Amino acid sequence: MKSIEVWFEFGSNYSYPAVMRLPAAAQKAAVCIRWKPFLLGPIFRSFGWTTSPFVTQKEKGAYVWRDMQRLCARYGIPWTRPTAFPRRAILPMRVALLCADAPWIAGFCQRMMLQNFARDREIDTPQAVGAALSELGLDAESIIAQAQSDGTRAALRAQTDEACRLGIFGAPTFLVDGEMFWGNDRLEDALAWDGRAA
Repeated sequence: MKSIEVWFEFGSNYSYPAVMRLPAAAQKAAVCIRWKPFLLGPIFRSFGWTTSPFVTQKEKGAYVWRDMQRLCARYGIPWTRPTAFPRRAILPMRVALLCADAPWIAGFCQRMMLQNFARDREIDTPQAVGAALSELGLDAESIIAQAQSDGTRAALRAQTDEACRLGIFGAPTFLVDGEMFWGNDRLEDALAWDGRAA
């Protein structure tokens, strides 16, 4: 079965509509999703940036927030501009990495995104992550403990290093058979990719 890798970050605004849309779109296209959480912070620092370019460039930031309003209205997903951006998301990212192959991972990722971009809540706490896991009927305490282990911490760092090696520079990024597609607006192109150049 054809597969798509989605490289994403819970603090990334454009990852939000992509994560909300991807499960249904991938199912319709008969494409298997491979979830690839990674940290944007180290990527940005490698460019000499201390934060998101949407923060440092005022005009770009103003455009992006209006763009998010339009996109979410178009897709029918809720939107509230977060009062903290980019919002720290280390713990949920570790859970997403640890459980990337679990059958419930899409539901978890969507719940964390909604907390950040629809409800404007902090997401980097055991309480926030635990609430999302509990809603899915899971053993939140056990999963969070595993996510906070040294092994999972190292694994997230390694996956972020792998993103750098692959040349990923932003989120969301989709990889299909090694072909890269960047941005929420390239989701459909990625799902339809058949290996032929346009």
